[in-house]
Amino acid sequence: MCNICGCSHGEITIGGSAEEADNRPRHGHRSDTHGHAHPGSHHRSHDHDHHGHSHTSPAADLSFPSGGATPSPNLISIEQSILAKNQRFADENRSNWSGVGILSLNLVSSPGAGKTSLLVKTLEALRAEVPLWVIEGDQETSNDANRIRQTGVPAIQINTGRGCHLDAHAVGHAAADLPLRQHGILFIENVGNLVCPAGFDLGETKRVVILSVTEGTDKPIKYPDAFAAADIMVLSKLDLMPHVDFDASAAIELAKRVNPAIRVVRASVTAEGGIDEWLQWLRSMLREVAEASTGQLESRLAAVRSRLNSL
Repeated sequence: MCNICGCSHGEITIGGSAEEADNRPRHGHRSDTHGHAHPGSHHRSHDHDHHGHSHTSPAADLSFPSGGATPSPNLISIEQSILAKNQRFADENRSNWSGVGILSLNLVSSPGAGKTSLLVKTLEALRAEVPLWVIEGDQETSNDANRIRQTGVPAIQINTGRGCHLDAHAVGHAAADLPLRQHGILFIENVGNLVCPAGFDLGETKRVVILSVTEGTDKPIKYPDAFAAADIMVLSKLDLMPHVDFDASAAIELAKRVNPAIRVVRASVTAEGGIDEWLQWLRSMLREVAEASTGQLESRLAAVRSRLNSL
C-alpha cells in the first residue's frame, strides 16, 4: 500500500497544466473542506481559494519506513485511517452518481496496456448514444485529457505528482467540474499501476482491469489484488497476438483463479468490430444502472405519497 511506496507525499492537481486547451477559470481546493452541489458532488459546503487555475489537495505529511522495515502498529493505524476516510468519500460519490443513473467505471491497468486507446475508441462509438465524461489520472501532463477532448467528450485531468493512484476525494472534486446529468457513463482512467489502485474504491459502479497481450501471461497472479477487485477484465491488443509470446487461455484461467466471478471480454482497437463485445457490456450495465435509479426514484415517490395520504 502507500505506506510502502510513500505516494501520499506531494500534491494532487485537478484540471491539468496551465497549457490545457479549455482555459476554464480554475479554483484551488483544500483537501478536507469542499464540495459541489450537483450530480458530481460529494459535499454540500465549500471553502474556496481562488488563486490560479488548479485544484490542489495537499496530502498528509506522514513519515513512512524504508528499506523493507516491518510496519509499526502506529503505521498500520494510519493506513487504516486513510482507507476508512477514502471509503467515506467513495460511498458518497457512489450515492451521488447511482442516484441519477450514472454508470461509473474505474479503469485500472499497467502503463501502456492500452487504456486510453480503448477509451478513445469507446467514446467515438458511444458519443451519439449517451452522455459521456472522463476523468484522467496521471502523475504529470494533460496529454491524455487533451486526447480525450479531441473526441468531443468533456474530460478533467488529475495529476497526482508522485502519487501512484487516484483517490475518491480527488475524483469527487473532478466529477464536480464535469457537466454530469442523468443516465450517462463516467469513465475514470486511473494512474497506470496494478498495485495501489487496487486498494482504493473511487465510488465506481464497476471496476475494469485491462490486460494487454504484450504484458505477460502471468500478470493476474503477479498482481492478484488488481484482478481480485475487478468486475471485468478486458484482454486488449489482440491484434498483436501473432507477434508476442502470450497464452490468452492461460491468462484467463489465472484471472479466474484469483477471481472466479470476473468477466472477460476481448478487444482490439485496430480491428473492425474489435470492441463490440466491450460495447455490448457497457450498454447492458448502463441499462441496469438506469433501471435501478428509476426504481429508487419510484420508491421515494411512493414513500412521499404515503406520507401525504396519512396527513
